[in-house]
Amino acid sequence: MSQDRKRTVVVANWVHPEVHAFLEPHARVIANDSREPWTSAQLREACREADALIGFMTETVDDAFLDACPSLKIVACALKGFDNYDVDACTRRGIWITIVTDLLTAPTAELTVGHLIALGRHMPAGDRLVRAGRFEGWRPTLYGTGLDGSTIGLIGGGAVGKAVARRLAGFRAQLLYWDRTPLVPDQEDALRLTFASLDELAARSDFVCVCIPLNRDSFHLVGAAFLSRMRPGALLVNTARGSVVDEAAVADALESGHLGGYAADVFEMEDWALPERPRTVNPRLLALPDRTFFTPHIGSAVDRIRRDIAMQAAMDVVGVLHGRRPPHAINAPER
Repeated sequence: MSQDRKRTVVVANWVHPEVHAFLEPHARVIANDSREPWTSAQLREACREADALIGFMTETVDDAFLDACPSLKIVACALKGFDNYDVDACTRRGIWITIVTDLLTAPTAELTVGHLIALGRHMPAGDRLVRAGRFEGWRPTLYGTGLDGSTIGLIGGGAVGKAVARRLAGFRAQLLYWDRTPLVPDQEDALRLTFASLDELAARSDFVCVCIPLNRDSFHLVGAAFLSRMRPGALLVNTARGSVVDEAAVADALESGHLGGYAADVFEMEDWALPERPRTVNPRLLALPDRTFFTPHIGSAVDRIRRDIAMQAAMDVVGVLHGRRPPHAINAPER
């Protein structure tokens, strides 16, 4: 493509220099090089005449945005969960939309196991005790729940659920799972997974892990009714999407003592596409440091993985600019 026919690509969040170097021979790049997301107004202005957008979790693409950015040919999402991107609106306008399906799976599964261990074994409380100078040698305190011999319920049998199951294979735990589309028996056998209804999974599990994407059916799936069916003292881990869990109901269950603990890497405030989302992490959860453990959405925050995620999105963009169908498209544009 000659220099005078270069198109414009907007990169809405910071990416590795290698991604810029890949894009620049093919397009004029308008990039947010800071570590802070653009405002919606800044993003719209940057994309006003753009041919492509590489977007992240902090962006929202809807009808109003697309009306203001009529030249877009592709929205390449550097993420897996795309509920903040209106796929139907893109399709109607002939705009490709792509996602990254597999690169986030392994690091998210790793972090999930870390949350299980940290919450069950009271690791955050132990760290605080040592740093406060109150550790003078072994004492019979901070007895917790180990993974070995426990029952772990996975809500979701997709890529992340299966990856978590593979990583738990060495812990001699009984693994239950629920999914709207159960696995075939050979997959269940290979992963040592046993299908259970949501009610049964809640009632039998010492740990429950949320491993499903956010959509209309999963919003607040783990709410007051589900929590009430969990075993007293059981532990809940969410590394999927914040609004799959009702944080207010979790706070109620923790305060009553029914729920033993809650660990999360994701929060309801992050689900930008939901207009009624809270704007902060539930303060009642933050007030319970001995029964909660939180990380700042680092599920995919492995340097190499983040580079590869942005690079895959960039490759999809370049393909479309050169007239090719992007291999990671989740729609079929009408024009």
